[in-house]
Amino acid sequence: MSQALPYSTQVEIFSRFREANPAPVTELEYVNAFTLLVAVALSAQATDVGVNKATKNLFRRVTTPQQMLELGVEALTEEIKTIGLFRQKAKNVIALSKRLVEEYGGEVPQSRAALMTLPGVGRKTANVVLNSTFNFPAQAVDTHIFRVGNRTRIAPGRDVDTVERAIEDNVPVMFQQNCHHWLILHGRYVCQARRPRCMICPIQDLCPYEEKTE
Repeated sequence: MSQALPYSTQVEIFSRFREANPAPVTELEYVNAFTLLVAVALSAQATDVGVNKATKNLFRRVTTPQQMLELGVEALTEEIKTIGLFRQKAKNVIALSKRLVEEYGGEVPQSRAALMTLPGVGRKTANVVLNSTFNFPAQAVDTHIFRVGNRTRIAPGRDVDTVERAIEDNVPVMFQQNCHHWLILHGRYVCQARRPRCMICPIQDLCPYEEKTE
């Protein structure tokens, strides 16, 4: 496995990201910790744009686990039917809402372990919630971050867990809170999978990727 970029290069890369976008946020639209939890759970194998369209009206009426339970699985299924795997996701959202009401007093718990006991909630989902609503520097590694981490050697790793650890180990602490947002956006709009847009890349001169595009 290749080595991560040295500290001085990491500082320069993330300084440029910060200068271009000082306060990056998730592109998922949400109202509070619960609606973000739902939105992220719905986003598996779906785009943020698609999830936002499906939840726009839903989150105007439903912002708590109890309200979600009152809505019910059939109505929720109808609300999110434009999203992939919508039937199973609706069941998971109702089940996690029930768990939140019964075990956590209707509040979203503030620990990764507790979040990951909820139906349909994995480590990535838990990390998004911890980062975006509880201001904990958790790194939610998706396909974009996995690709960027390895391609640029910011955080190389053979799987999402090792990339997550590589970010925590190598990215300077001052950038940890916003790191995964910067990397997701970079992967989504610049360092794309099939044809990275190297000519507009703000870190092109620092990136060791050999197959740069013109």
